[in-house]
Amino acid sequence: MTNITATPTGRTEHVVVQMIPSRSGSLPSQLLIETGRLLRRWSRQQEVMTSTLVLPVLLLLMFDLVLTRSLGLSSDADPIYGFVPMIAIAGAMYGAMGTGLSLYGERQSGLLRRFWVLPIHRSAGLLGRLLAECVRAAVVTLVVVLIGMLLGLRFQQGWPGFFGVLAVPVLLIAGFTPAVILVGVSRIGDKVVQLAAIVVLIGMFFNSGFVPLDNYPDLIQPVVRAQPMSCAIEAMRGLILGGPVATPLLQTAAWSLGLAAVFGVLAVRGYRAAAES
Repeated sequence: MTNITATPTGRTEHVVVQMIPSRSGSLPSQLLIETGRLLRRWSRQQEVMTSTLVLPVLLLLMFDLVLTRSLGLSSDADPIYGFVPMIAIAGAMYGAMGTGLSLYGERQSGLLRRFWVLPIHRSAGLLGRLLAECVRAAVVTLVVVLIGMLLGLRFQQGWPGFFGVLAVPVLLIAGFTPAVILVGVSRIGDKVVQLAAIVVLIGMFFNSGFVPLDNYPDLIQPVVRAQPMSCAIEAMRGLILGGPVATPLLQTAAWSLGLAAVFGVLAVRGYRAAAES
């Protein structure tokens, strides 16, 4: 657009004003653009790819090769049916720690601040990151399940069970992501992310997928049974082998909604503060 303005000398000048898109643009298109940007960025970051794909595959191979024989003696079921759900859930959660470090890097570099002043929806950044995390969790689960099938995993519930197994980690990570965002945008996000990653790794050895629940001391069995990884693992095991699905799936959904409710508002405030700082 061209405006004609008068100068103090009485002459007129033509000033070209660039039209800037308003914030009322299409939120879905901006959401998909942000999701694509994050997925491309993560694919080039070594720490994200290692925690997302390399580590889960190595853990599954190690558990199957080293622990299957010893753990199989204490259970009638093949341990692979616990290992695959456990590694898929742990890989999705641990991989989120890598993306948390990526978010911390964007905060430190000022990228979040530059995005904040652009004429885009304020929610596009957060929703795009949430969607990207769900896609990443689905990819992790798919890779782990395919490796598990090579190691002997078989779906007795057919295709519905297969797609259900892919959906459970996505459901859990949708509630876990706000906590990761809150950590990533904090001033000491790099240190907190590392501590959270340690907690996730510890949780991988205290769930119903690692060993049968009865093998844990009576004192900690209620904690192991109720923790979110165990709920998701039992839902996935039921979808693979058949068995109770509704109760552990509802428990997983409750964990996801609870985490989102607790950390969602804090994540939005923290993201805004980091972008405006």
